[in-house]
Amino acid sequence: MMSAYAVVYAFVVVAVAFAAVTLIAAKVLRASVPYARKESTYECGIPATGSTEVKLNIRFHTFALLFVLFDVEVLYVFPWAVVSRGMGGLALVEMGAFLAILALGLAYAWRKGALTWE
Repeated sequence: MMSAYAVVYAFVVVAVAFAAVTLIAAKVLRASVPYARKESTYECGIPATGSTEVKLNIRFHTFALLFVLFDVEVLYVFPWAVVSRGMGGLALVEMGAFLAILALGLAYAWRKGALTWE
């Protein structure tokens, strides 16, 4: 029983050592020629003026997260719909509960104004 864990431990040690050696070798062997033009922020060939920091509204991130949430929903619902005939009534009830929770989340986001693009 312990030999199975020893093999897994050996693989973990080899993987960590390989990653460490690779990163250290890359750091030591690479050419490093820093100069101002190379370290400057690139904006379509035009020299950057002012701060290059961009402040985004949190609504953009919320909108993107909601998109990902409902995109993942499609990834669950579509395969289920393909094989739903052979799963029985309990699977239909479970998918109904899943879709109801997602619908409540959508209603909540809509009511809070997360879907308005202003």
